[in-house]
Amino acid sequence: RWLYGKQICLFYAFCGVLFGICSLSTLTLLSTVCCLKICFPVYACAWTYAAIFACSPLAHWGEYGAEPYGTACCIDWRSTNENMVAMSYTVVLFVFCFIFPCGVIVTSYSLILVTVKESRKAVEQH
Repeated sequence: RWLYGKQICLFYAFCGVLFGICSLSTLTLLSTVCCLKICFPVYACAWTYAAIFACSPLAHWGEYGAEPYGTACCIDWRSTNENMVAMSYTVVLFVFCFIFPCGVIVTSYSLILVTVKESRKAVEQH
């Protein structure tokens, strides 16, 4: 069971979500920056993006709580069955912190591969 009380549980869960989303956001931004540097002449903030979603349960959009085994804290996934606000947070989190980043990563690296392949052909022709 969780030994450290509700406040430490909230802090632990907050940190888990903040750093988890920041990690995926960083990978997303890295893939985007790589794509932009290679494919386009413009540039494309992971911490702000992650902080918005990690702070949301602290502002009562979604909830933090103990995980099912009770040994750690994270997003309270069970609350989505009872609370429509928590459900909306989970859906938005899924779309904007999983689907969207994965889509950006796949698109970015696909564009990089296409650009590198075209560059290789151009070099071989010269």
